Amino acid sequence: MRLRGRKGIRESLEQQTDLVVLDPRKHKGQWSGLFGNDRPIYVEFGMGKGRFISRMSHKYPEINFIGVDMYDELIRRAAEKARNIWEPEGLETPPNLKLALANIEYAEEVFAEGELQRIYLNFSDPWPKTKHARRRLTHPRFLDKYRGLLDGLGEIHLKTDSRSLFEFSLNSFADFGLQMSNISLDLHAGGINEEHVMTEYETKFVGQGVQIHRCEAIVGADALSRYQASRLDKYRL
Repeated sequence: MRLRGRKGIRESLEQQTDLVVLDPRKHKGQWSGLFGNDRPIYVEFGMGKGRFISRMSHKYPEINFIGVDMYDELIRRAAEKARNIWEPEGLETPPNLKLALANIEYAEEVFAEGELQRIYLNFSDPWPKTKHARRRLTHPRFLDKYRGLLDGLGEIHLKTDSRSLFEFSLNSFADFGLQMSNISLDLHAGGINEEHVMTEYETKFVGQGVQIHRCEAIVGADALSRYQASRLDKYRL
């Protein structure tokens, strides 16, 4: 993937230390300190242009969010988008959002064990060829990383337009022994589901009539206990 960015993009990012983290490895195990509080941390791996993570930070100010991508230009676009979203609040810097320049392959070098509570995987590259299966972000080798990074309430939330990636992911979650919930083959059937913040791709695809697939995978032991208790309450006679 190649992105043509503006001249001086790295210099611009270096000046945005209030929002942009160019060397996230320095903050491993210390992200709460960077935010200045101990609120839960939700991370989007592969945030793209940042529409989703920016809007989530605005919608849920009680949560800390981190958008991760490996391209300078996407970090720049996300930073611009985030500042615009928070500007009506009179804030130049989103108080609960950081944008980190990192390769997901090395996520365990950026985040410590149990440091995260939720991971979002939105419209990740499906890598359709079988020989590239290991590159899919729901491959068991990535799930093993995520399990280490998530705390007792940890969850993975997946959205994709790729039916093949969705099927692969459901099987990966099952093989990994994860409880799945809120599975949808067509998230916006019958109209836009306003409960869910949409990404740039999602907005485009929904406008074209493309079905959006979504599910949640429960990773943490506490999250699983809470889920099982809620199911018992629902079906108790």
